[in-house]
Amino acid sequence: MKNDNNNRQAMKKMHNYVRRVIQLIFFIFFPSIFTAAFSGIKEIFTKIGSGDLVELSGFVMTLIVVCAFTVVFGRFFCGFACAFGSFGDFCHGTYLFICRKLKKKPYKAAFLEHKALSWVKYIVLLLIVAGTFTGVYSKITGAGLSPWEVFSMLTVFKFRFSDYIPGIIILLLIMVGMTLSERFFCRVLCPMGAVFSLLPILPGFAVRRDRSKCIKGCSACLNNCPMNVELPDSKSDGTGDCIMCGKCEDICPVNNPKGKFIKTNDVRFTILRAILLVVILLLYKYVV
Repeated sequence: MKNDNNNRQAMKKMHNYVRRVIQLIFFIFFPSIFTAAFSGIKEIFTKIGSGDLVELSGFVMTLIVVCAFTVVFGRFFCGFACAFGSFGDFCHGTYLFICRKLKKKPYKAAFLEHKALSWVKYIVLLLIVAGTFTGVYSKITGAGLSPWEVFSMLTVFKFRFSDYIPGIIILLLIMVGMTLSERFFCRVLCPMGAVFSLLPILPGFAVRRDRSKCIKGCSACLNNCPMNVELPDSKSDGTGDCIMCGKCEDICPVNNPKGKFIKTNDVRFTILRAILLVVILLLYKYVV
């Protein structure tokens, strides 16, 4: 039993290390995937609203590529490759690190983790779709209200802060939420997260559990999940809110959560998915 626990802890550390390295690589070399895919949504509904033909532009193709990858492998992009999600992990991780150094208990912002808040991202998506369709959204971004425009400038080092004061303030408020509550933005506000959660996932890679094997009263997977997801039963479909981070599998004392064919936190499988996504993005960039 002790050896099993030691092995589990070693695998957890290795998986966390690999995940941080992958996040850093994507943040440095592919920081604009989130904003490009998001721009694809805006472009589609802007074209529809104006009565123009929707073309396969770079933004729209990025959206298609990321959505297709999500259908096959689940929301791996969200958990490992999204710059905004990784930025949120950095904010929250830095806060926990400072608390440990100061020997202070982190403030638990339970109100930010209420399950009802997960519906807010769909409202955000609907407002953006309606805004782009009617042309109102362009006026909002023109007034410097969009936090996504500000974040996009940060990732490519193009600063025009004087034109985006309202957006900066909104982004700072989002950063406070991400600092106090892990994956706050992804869980509550992300319009792309709303899109991804509505996509079907091939059953072989959806994370599920066999409830009959769960330890009574455990709930370790739920308590450790940054998305506050209660894993579905092995006989049901996976949940669209799972970002494939593997934390439920890392923490489970009976190794219950897993995909149909392979464990999501398997280091080799994690690296394989990251390499495949990089190859697809590079082929799209340099070939298409």
